[in-house]
Amino acid sequence: MTPAGHLTNADRPIGVFDSGVGGLSVLNALREELPHERFVYFADTAHAPYGERGDAYVGERSGTIARYLLETHRIKALVVACNTATAAAIHRVRADHPMLPVIGVEPALKPAVALSRTGHIAVMATRVTVESRKFETLRASLAAQASFHIVPCDGLAGAIERSDLPAIASLCQKYTADAGVYGSDAGQIDTLVLGCTHYPFIADELRRHTGETVRFIDTGLPVAQQTRRLLGQAGQLALEGDGAVLLLSSAAPESLDAAASRWLALSAGPASLARTAIAATV
Repeated sequence: MTPAGHLTNADRPIGVFDSGVGGLSVLNALREELPHERFVYFADTAHAPYGERGDAYVGERSGTIARYLLETHRIKALVVACNTATAAAIHRVRADHPMLPVIGVEPALKPAVALSRTGHIAVMATRVTVESRKFETLRASLAAQASFHIVPCDGLAGAIERSDLPAIASLCQKYTADAGVYGSDAGQIDTLVLGCTHYPFIADELRRHTGETVRFIDTGLPVAQQTRRLLGQAGQLALEGDGAVLLLSSAAPESLDAAASRWLALSAGPASLARTAIAATV
């Protein structure tokens, strides 16, 4: 690898951020798809959860984090690993940094339509996501192809951040029931879109209420594949390297440390893992 301070474009890390630990599900997919890349993951824990904030607030935080990752860590691409931030702010980040590849996430409605046989699809996401113009445009474009059962899951991402198992169990029961009846018969929901990056971590709990036959869809793999495609087009793919991960938090790092130990799959390669707390003023 090129000495520090003289990094080539390919050697520079990929930045990934979320309001908290949910984006680790996307980071897992990125590391599987791009095992030689270095990653800097920023959890904006001091300001989480984004899903219960307004667009202006999320936009300001997203812009601040993007600038920090560019100026301090010289990232070569940015993955906005948060459905809420994608819906509220990705257009602003792209406008502010036109030369930076910026990849966002959105609820996987198109793949769900392709997979569903009953044409009934449940979508669980934060309220900010499902009430965003970006989401409504996507849903409207597919309205003739499927019936979407939209459930704003207030409090669920926060419960996952806190590892509050009783709250997670209660909210999963409530929100899956709010969507409707699951199954493979006509009129039943056979596909569930996990429209928040936190939700893949509680898939087992959700499946207790949907049954085994319902398909779960999240956005990790498509995001990882899009990141690979854009870096390949720019000639910036890392062809060698240990896949090191640097974890950063805008608050005390204990919750991020615990989540990384529990959910971050380090078996994908000989990755080193550094944990650092960043001042909440970032």
